[in-house]
Amino acid sequence: MNRRLCCYSPRRMERGDTKALLERTRGLAVFRGVLETPGARDLLSLLALLSEDEPEQGAVVEGYGRLWRTLADALAEPSGRLLPDAWRSYLAQAVLEDENPFSLEAERGNPEPTVREQARLELKLLRELFDLDSGSLLRMVEGSAPGSVGAWVAPVFEPSPEISPRTEVAGKLAAAVDGVQVVEALEEHFARHGAGDFGRHAAFRWRDGRLSAVTRPDPTRLAGLVGYERERGPLIENTKRFVARLPAHHTLLYGPPGTGKSSTVKAIANEYADRGLKVVEVSKGDLRELPRVLDALRDRGPRFVLFVDDLSFEEHEVEYKALKALLEGSIEEPPPNVRVYATSNRRNLIRENFSDRGELDDDVHVRDTMQEKLSLSARFGLRLTFLAPDQRRYVEIVAGLAEDRGIEIPEEELRERALLWDRWHAGRSGRTARQFVDEMEAELGG
Repeated sequence: MNRRLCCYSPRRMERGDTKALLERTRGLAVFRGVLETPGARDLLSLLALLSEDEPEQGAVVEGYGRLWRTLADALAEPSGRLLPDAWRSYLAQAVLEDENPFSLEAERGNPEPTVREQARLELKLLRELFDLDSGSLLRMVEGSAPGSVGAWVAPVFEPSPEISPRTEVAGKLAAAVDGVQVVEALEEHFARHGAGDFGRHAAFRWRDGRLSAVTRPDPTRLAGLVGYERERGPLIENTKRFVARLPAHHTLLYGPPGTGKSSTVKAIANEYADRGLKVVEVSKGDLRELPRVLDALRDRGPRFVLFVDDLSFEEHEVEYKALKALLEGSIEEPPPNVRVYATSNRRNLIRENFSDRGELDDDVHVRDTMQEKLSLSARFGLRLTFLAPDQRRYVEIVAGLAEDRGIEIPEEELRERALLWDRWHAGRSGRTARQFVDEMEAELGG
């Protein structure tokens, strides 16, 4: 038996039962959005046809074909297959992704008792729809339209091989024996992972004035990073505290290009995604919209890392002021569920000219202006330096990457070729080491 599939023996639904169920679904309040999804609309339309005394066979056949296609389209990606049965998987997914008073209050950890009780009652009703597994539904259709027997297979798909928070909570929903267990499982999930897009995705971009989900995030993991373990350690510890709802720092990672700063942030985001950590990439040009970004994240359940890559400012750029307000605080309290992880190629994030120091500047408060510019990096509670590797560390990174990829080559030959690559290319760095190992893998594979 599949570990996420509960055993069911659903009874055949009679026409009277179907009519009564359809009547009750009209009164859904908290989870009304679930029934407005395409698959639920198709199912309810089909049930309405089947509840008639003499269903019109052509309409039943057409309605079932439309439902089958809707479910197949929705579950085309394996990540969306939370359960083997297509309809149950679709309904579980719709419940998890619906933003409603219960799911949003559960994110904040304290649903109103009235909302919780209403959610329990409605989830009990939705369970009746859930119990209509795809095989039973197909038999109902074939019973009303005998000429269609053998026209379809029941929509049962291979579930996602990945064990994720969504597949785990879907399994709990399937196995629950009463509404209280369902409510508790959903509350726990929403509080950690969020509802809606936040519950489905772990990575986002701020683009065109709104959050946009990243459906295929960079898969980099900590286990795949070689070298700079000492530099990454404090950021890993800081992130552990953050997802545990303990005090945590905004962090600046600075150093030469190619030293693994961005990869470190991406890997840590992936490592702690299952514990409710989300990453939101914000470009430097969009920092002026930071108040809007924070409004979109404030009071949501998950922890959010704002990832600002390659952060630096020219003298005339003023976007740093919005970032400075978040780091230091303004008249509005910064969200406790948001931290900034920024990378930069220079420690002083705002370019300083010699004219800033002397009489060429016509600002009567030259020193104050200069200090304001230089103080931005000091507002990060944690500052980590990623230096360019010396020769020994560079060779160690190459050797580690080669071992991870199963490249077998004599140690001395690998060292000599790695150093030769370093001299011919863009300088010694973790990125250069990876590019060299890419070249070796391709060469040996060819």
